[in-house]
Amino acid sequence: MEDTVLSLPRLNQPAPNFKAKTTHGEIQLSDYKGNWVVLFSHPADFTPVCTTEFMAFAKKSPEFEKLNTKVIGLSIDSVYSHLAWVRNIKDNFDVEIPFPVIADLDMKVANLYGMVHPGASDTSAVRAVFVIDPEGILRAMVYYPLSNGRSIDEIFRLVQALQTSDKNSVATPENWQPGEKVIVPPPLTQEAASKRADEGFEYTDWYFSKKSLD
Repeated sequence: MEDTVLSLPRLNQPAPNFKAKTTHGEIQLSDYKGNWVVLFSHPADFTPVCTTEFMAFAKKSPEFEKLNTKVIGLSIDSVYSHLAWVRNIKDNFDVEIPFPVIADLDMKVANLYGMVHPGASDTSAVRAVFVIDPEGILRAMVYYPLSNGRSIDEIFRLVQALQTSDKNSVATPENWQPGEKVIVPPPLTQEAASKRADEGFEYTDWYFSKKSLD
């Protein structure tokens, strides 16, 4: 049996544009230029793990909005299925889903973004997350197995970290949180490296220095 070659989008390249039907009507990615976008896929409607994720994204939506970030969901189900599920979540859990959910029965968007992994499932999108910046550039990709839900707080933290890096030309350390010190990019020349200790940063070595943004 021939292996299926999975085509994945690339970081720091334009995110694949698409036009699709959703629970909020037809959208295309280019409509969101000027906003950050979190595009996430889930295996199927009316499944328990996905339900928990949808509710978590819904509850976090106001905070994403404050970061100029739009959330878009997707699964390989119909608009009717999405609408029924969204209404079911409202009825059973009293949680309103405020973001559009793409209906991708023909799997066009899923295939553009490499959301279908034959080793996991031939008919369902895996749990994938794509963070796209206001210029339409793909900045982050995260994949999860079908059996385990994502941390929406971590996705939110990642968007915060990306925006901080862009605004301040810095990097962020492991599990960085807003208000914590950031990493100063290491020097690129021998001369710059020899000066790093005297530049006023929290200095550990020429390649490792931190600073506060306050």
